[in-house]
Amino acid sequence: MTDSDSLVFVVDDDDSVRRALARLLQSAGYRVETFDSARAFLDRIRADRCPACLVLDIQLPDLNGLELQRELNAALPIIFITGYGDIPMTVGAMKAGATDVLPKPVRDTDLLRAIGQAFECVAQTRAVRRELDAIRMRLGRLTPREREVMALVVTGRLNKQVAGELGTVEKTIKAHRARVMAKMEVSSLAELVRVADKVGLGGAAETRASHQAAAI
Repeated sequence: MTDSDSLVFVVDDDDSVRRALARLLQSAGYRVETFDSARAFLDRIRADRCPACLVLDIQLPDLNGLELQRELNAALPIIFITGYGDIPMTVGAMKAGATDVLPKPVRDTDLLRAIGQAFECVAQTRAVRRELDAIRMRLGRLTPREREVMALVVTGRLNKQVAGELGTVEKTIKAHRARVMAKMEVSSLAELVRVADKVGLGGAAETRASHQAAAI
């Protein structure tokens, strides 16, 4: 991800602060959009395809920054800036998911560092989402019977046990299992288990644990 791919929203009711922050962020290569109130920002924001973060003043004339944070419900990372911060407020903002809380006047290096960290989080979140989307797409290739086989195999059951549960023969389960591995694009049972765990298929982790406990 390059800075030019990234959009920073700035919400502050002080025009001089907005201008100064916009100049700083643009000089660092970010695209910037500024707003003088939380309502103006909410009227504008949409599900942008590009990565984005929000630099947000806590003291605003309509909704305050903490109220806007609750309204957004972790839709994007937030860096708070404030001239009236205190420890309880800071702790509350961080617990609610803020990336950082910085005092005004904000030091350029501190803000750029915080924004860099915010976009690292964005990149990680997007990577996880892409991986999950890819796994779900591969799951969609499976027939209903193959999904049943996969759900049982990842719990640690042997082919003959799966065959018994599904009322078929072990040879048939081996064939289904091979197709599952091919369609899910994995080369080992361990990989298949990790993939299943990531999408919560059949409570694989919990079921394996119970099987292992029963075997002790």
